[in-house]
Amino acid sequence: MRITTALPTLILAAGLLAGCTQGAMTASRPAAAPQTRMTTEQVAAAAAVTRAPAPRPAARATVAQLDTTTPEQRAAAAKPAQAAETKLGSTIASLGDPTEGGFWIKTPLVSERGIGRIVNPATGKSAKVDLIPLDGPASGGSQVSLPALQLLGVSLTDLPTIEVYRS
Repeated sequence: MRITTALPTLILAAGLLAGCTQGAMTASRPAAAPQTRMTTEQVAAAAAVTRAPAPRPAARATVAQLDTTTPEQRAAAAKPAQAAETKLGSTIASLGDPTEGGFWIKTPLVSERGIGRIVNPATGKSAKVDLIPLDGPASGGSQVSLPALQLLGVSLTDLPTIEVYRS
């Protein structure tokens, strides 16, 4: 008797896991178990939580396709500082949105936009960047653009400690 009453629930669960719609399940379920039917709204709510669209084509692009800076821009950004700069602090850097072009850092070390430089103390390499405020404590990490990380000579999957300066 217990197997018979649990059967509609098991069929419904298997149908949801297989991605079936409510209409497809109604035909295969015994008619004696209306209390286990999900409404269209319940099915839609479950699908909204469990399903996601395929990644955009840009998400599968190569690093070279995502870096839209020119060789001239890269050379200019890599030049050493020509004026006095103020050190704002050090931060753990991670790759920011690779589809946002240019040289930038989003960091909690600044409260307003500006121009600055980031330096990888391990290599001495630097990049001139836009300083963009990022909400969070000053001890929080920062997001760096793909071209800027490449100028610093770090792997895109590393989490280097970098120094941030304001020009």
